[in-house]
Amino acid sequence: MAHAARITRPRLTAVTSAADYCLSVRFIDGSGGTVNLKDSIFSLPGLAPLRDPAAFSGAVPGEYGWEAEWPQFDIQIGADTLFADMLDQRSETPADRFTVWRIRNGLSLAAASRELGVTVRTVSAYGSGARPIPRTVQLACIGWEEERRRKTA
Repeated sequence: MAHAARITRPRLTAVTSAADYCLSVRFIDGSGGTVNLKDSIFSLPGLAPLRDPAAFSGAVPGEYGWEAEWPQFDIQIGADTLFADMLDQRSETPADRFTVWRIRNGLSLAAASRELGVTVRTVSAYGSGARPIPRTVQLACIGWEEERRRKTA
């Protein structure tokens, strides 16, 4: 898997529905893959109209590529969410999971370095796989996310 070393807001160039509530997505930078949305569709009430396979198949890229949308239901899923989900679903290494953590939480290299108390260069090295991620940092990421979740709950 290619590593995202920096966060830029992804934009879609193509969205195609696939079997079992999956979307095939292509981004402006040429990256792409498949995103499985089945869990979200069957657990989030706002996505309930997409439980019908015919309705799900109506996915199209939004006008400027910032989201996939189902215009007939006024449902949109942001390109950034689809990108993070795609990475998360195919994460195989600690570096992949670290990059997903940054993207999911909207953290730039600089913001992640501030939150974790390490240098920007170190955060970049973790995300690229050039440097192993210490267990303490992996646990700090989990704790940081849980603390944030509790504050917003």
